Amino acid sequence: MALGRWGLKRQNFHLLRRRRRALLLKLTVVIISVLLFCEYFIYYLVLLRCHWPEVKTLADGGRQEPVLKAMFLADTHLLGEIRGHWLDKLRREWQMERAFQTALWLLQPEVVFILGDIFDEGKWSSDQAWADDVQRFQRMFRHDSHVQLKVVIGNHDVGFHYQMSKYRIKRFEKVFGSERLLSLKGVNFVMVNSVAMEGDGCIICSEEEAELREISRKLNCSQEQVPGSSQCDREPEPRLPLSAPVLLQHYPLYRASDANCSGEDAAPPEERNVPFEEKYDVLSREASQKLLWWLRPRLVLSGHTHSACEVLHPGGAPEVSVPSFSWRNRNNPSFIMGSLTSRDYALSKCYLPFEDTVLTTYGAAAGFLMILILVHFEHLPSPFLCGWKLCRLHMRR
Repeated sequence: MALGRWGLKRQNFHLLRRRRRALLLKLTVVIISVLLFCEYFIYYLVLLRCHWPEVKTLADGGRQEPVLKAMFLADTHLLGEIRGHWLDKLRREWQMERAFQTALWLLQPEVVFILGDIFDEGKWSSDQAWADDVQRFQRMFRHDSHVQLKVVIGNHDVGFHYQMSKYRIKRFEKVFGSERLLSLKGVNFVMVNSVAMEGDGCIICSEEEAELREISRKLNCSQEQVPGSSQCDREPEPRLPLSAPVLLQHYPLYRASDANCSGEDAAPPEERNVPFEEKYDVLSREASQKLLWWLRPRLVLSGHTHSACEVLHPGGAPEVSVPSFSWRNRNNPSFIMGSLTSRDYALSKCYLPFEDTVLTTYGAAAGFLMILILVHFEHLPSPFLCGWKLCRLHMRR
């Protein structure tokens, strides 16, 4: 009798242990599957919907023009040592790294432009904090040698006009370069330090304007059809391609507000009618007119507002404000994909995974795990437990 009870207890013990192992296996499979989906595979599933826009490539004479594939993103705002919780920093940097690396692998751009505010605390970070931030940026936005990465100065990188200094600018340019004019496949890009377009005659501002006037002169020389101009022909450097430039900067050109902006990634309705402050939210009217007059761009791309907007400026120059690339600033980050030739361009927007989707998936998984645990310990209400058992019985049949 005692031997029989002992054998029954042993059998129950082994059965309980097998059930616990099965529960642990189920929990492990669900947790790993959800983590892989939300932190890795979701970026591929979402970015697979993005495609390069088609652009006309037939030039005069029937020859095919080369097409440049460029990505434009803005306002990554990598947190520094002062602001933001460490968990928030870890989470946002992982999201941006996975999104960027997935985009590079799937879309294969030739050049990537980041339109300022790559750091959140560059305006006041120490040299050691700056070096740490740069190291993290270079890890997150690593790329193959055949892909060019160009960065435009933003106010959080070197400070607003009253905080900006030559030291901070040199520190930035030492890492990211001081290039203002870039030509790729016959497409001219002008990258402006818009923080220096204050117009108050400061040394940094004067130097920036002088450099832009020189770029304007080079662009004008490239448009001369008949050689023989005494000034342009004496240039030691070859002429730029005959192509109106694409203007890249952090601050948007002047606009009164975002009232005319629309789309799911535009500013919230309650913020669209809030007037913009010149030299803080957007460039001043005067600085905007200077840039449009000097450079006569065919396209302007900017950041800073963290929201999308499309504006048509006097003279017909369209401007596209690129939303923030960071989930810390938006629930629905995105970037712009551009197919450009020397004469034409086409743009499309590529959305990243919505934060709400990821959080909803985690919430649903947590609920499912709770049900598994309650079913295992038979702590669910009787009707629910009975239904669960009937469902399992039906599935086995």
